Amino acid sequence: MKICVFCSANSQIAPEYFSAARELGLWAANDGHAIVYGGVNQGLMECVAQAAHEAGGMTIGVVPIIVEKSGRTSQYVDVEIPCDNLSDRKQLMMDQSDVFIALPGGIGTLDEIFTVAASATIGYHQKPVILYNVGGFWDALIATLDDLQHRGMIRGEWRQNIKVAKSVDDLATILG
Repeated sequence: MKICVFCSANSQIAPEYFSAARELGLWAANDGHAIVYGGVNQGLMECVAQAAHEAGGMTIGVVPIIVEKSGRTSQYVDVEIPCDNLSDRKQLMMDQSDVFIALPGGIGTLDEIFTVAASATIGYHQKPVILYNVGGFWDALIATLDDLQHRGMIRGEWRQNIKVAKSVDDLATILG
């Protein structure tokens, strides 16, 4: 399986997020899954890729030209897929991946989560998005989604397209 990981490229964040990223990378590699990610050499992106790569797993980095030109491409990218911009990157990640897991992240991660989830809601694919809720990181987003659901702003049930996991064991259960 190709697991796309959306996450922060910031290195100045809580250590527990790095522990979860390492655990995810190791689990994926040990289970024979490839990691698809943004290919940046910073933050949780670098951490999950390093863990997977060093455990013998395959990493696929979808790297915008601007990242490559600035020298921020991770040394742990086994297969590099260059792209022009972030819209390109998201589409290539969707095309390459079977499932999407969101570790803690910021605006870029939110953009990726909702691009993939919205694409699923209108029928472009049936690939799950999983919020990896490390230390309750996604609790506020989950509450917002519940509120949107309650107000009738979401057709169907948002949990049909976005799942929530609190551990690697939860991820394994969801992915069956």
